[in-house]
Amino acid sequence: MNQNPTTNLVRLLGIMARLRDPERGCEWDCAQTFATIAPYTIEEAYEVEDAIARDDMPGLKEELGDLLLQVVFHARMAEELDLFNFDDVAATISEKMEARHPHVFGGIDGNEEEREDRWETAKAAERAAKGAQSALDGVALSLPALMRAEKLQKRAARQGFDWPDSDGARDKVLEEIEELAQASSDEERVAEAGDLLFAAVNLVRKHGIGPEEALRAANAKFERRFRAMEQLAEGRFADLSLDEQESLWQAVKRSGQ
Repeated sequence: MNQNPTTNLVRLLGIMARLRDPERGCEWDCAQTFATIAPYTIEEAYEVEDAIARDDMPGLKEELGDLLLQVVFHARMAEELDLFNFDDVAATISEKMEARHPHVFGGIDGNEEEREDRWETAKAAERAAKGAQSALDGVALSLPALMRAEKLQKRAARQGFDWPDSDGARDKVLEEIEELAQASSDEERVAEAGDLLFAAVNLVRKHGIGPEEALRAANAKFERRFRAMEQLAEGRFADLSLDEQESLWQAVKRSGQ
């Protein structure tokens, strides 16, 4: 294992500078902008998560490299515009992490709850320094919808806007189910469906469960069971009646899949 990451990081920064060179670089790399690279950055972050989920450590090493390349790419474009460079990025996150961990770097002790409160207070102060006008400012629009709903709800909850227990959240889900059933237009159905999903996130959150993680697990379970049904049907699953398909579903469930 290489014990000198600085050497390889300098090498990577040099590679990116060469790729972006208008005379000697790569035409595709030179043509990119923050906006065109952003989707690749998001994709690489998901591929990191996928490698972790599959416990693929060689794959994780590769995907982390791909994600690092995205940071280097953005930093290089910013440097070309005289905005900031990679060293500025590293310095900014270093300062932020030290400031957010006074119990490690500042000699300030405290229990886990106190540390979490300080973390949130520090983040709120950072947002205020950037001109935030609302407690909800800074929740990225590009987050997956379930994750963003949870973050919005947590921000609101820290301002006291939250159900005191899960009962109120459960009743809200039941209310939204009824309102969706009564919706009379496509526009109204879309709105009520969104309200229902938002309320479901709130209920799951009140039980201390991450909705994104829970739905991901449900997706995996459904996929596993559906594939098992297809195998049991021996290639004729679509030809079965709904009752026959349901019978296979129950058989798969009983098998512990």
